[in-house]
Amino acid sequence: MSGKINAVLTVLLVGCALSLVNAQYQARHLFIELERAQSQARQLDIEWAQLQLDQSTLGKHARIEEIAHRDLGMTQLTPARTQYLTEGEQ
Repeated sequence: MSGKINAVLTVLLVGCALSLVNAQYQARHLFIELERAQSQARQLDIEWAQLQLDQSTLGKHARIEEIAHRDLGMTQLTPARTQYLTEGEQ
């Protein structure tokens, strides 16, 4: 009888040990995935900050005005060049 109990307890002990090894493997795997995700999040934060900087630089009024003048040949609007239309004229 005691031999059967020892055999059952040995099988339970081996099962628990295998379960522990599997749990540790899963924990390591999840930790590696977490590190990868955190690294990717840091990289995305860096890219986001760079894009915000680029947007603020590219959207400045002086830069837009300079490109309009240089590339499109546009000039400043002056009162001498302004034409007013009234409703009755054709």
